[in-house]
Amino acid sequence: MTDAIAAGIYSDNAALRRAARGDAALCTITHIDGSFSRRVGAQLAVGPDGGITGSMADGCLEAALAHHAAEAAAQGEPRFLHFGGAGDPMDLRLPCGSRIAVTVDPDPAREGLAQAVGALDARRHAELTVPLADGVFRRTYRPELRIVAIGTGPELAAFERLAAVHGAVVAAVRPFGEQAGCGVAQGLSLGAAPDLPLDRWSAVVVLFHDHEWERSIIPWAVSSDAFYVGAQGGALTREARLAHLSELSLSDRAQGRLHGPVGLIPKARDPAVLALSVLAEIVAAYEAAGE
Repeated sequence: MTDAIAAGIYSDNAALRRAARGDAALCTITHIDGSFSRRVGAQLAVGPDGGITGSMADGCLEAALAHHAAEAAAQGEPRFLHFGGAGDPMDLRLPCGSRIAVTVDPDPAREGLAQAVGALDARRHAELTVPLADGVFRRTYRPELRIVAIGTGPELAAFERLAAVHGAVVAAVRPFGEQAGCGVAQGLSLGAAPDLPLDRWSAVVVLFHDHEWERSIIPWAVSSDAFYVGAQGGALTREARLAHLSELSLSDRAQGRLHGPVGLIPKARDPAVLALSVLAEIVAAYEAAGE
């Protein structure tokens, strides 16, 4: 699982994975005074060549941290920095007017990094201890967003491409015989559900016009731990879907997770618009699940 595919090159999980490879410094925001574009715990990794994985601001802060990471590596000790202060003329001023504390660790505990990555690969929460000048900061991670997209035609193709660009781990499922797209693919027979694991960091979206395909898929999805299940279809289709789940005594399992109409944009008719609409809804639910 590469950093870019796993969660996007700007994500904290990607920074963790880069640092775990053994030769990168790890920079962590440990405190924010005021309002800032990233949250406490945001990270980036700086390789020995100055290459950066992750993001903290608009580029100026990243450049400063790359410089500090090189100096910290030469000295062999972590640096505990503050940015945005008014007293030091050498301090980097933040346009937002806030003040942040950042730990630059040139040699983070590799065993701890490996354990954290192993937990994420096993789809479990992970934790890492980051040093502070007067203690430690505990950074928690959640598994990357995983989306099982099931369907056919241009709707599935558009969604698969967009979700992959976003950085989600995408498993696309099409009827047997249909050409696979860009993600991990699996064939599907009518009346069957995918043979794929679903956890609380997984979402399922069903994109069929022939809704007979979903009669086995929707019960499988709502019976799982997936935090989101969505399926396209009009009002009559949605009524029939809910009636079928009621017959199977799955109405309670579907409550709060089964989305329909699917997506944030009402009556999306274009495959690209539908893909954007559904992906935005899934990402919003994923972010809320991590709060």
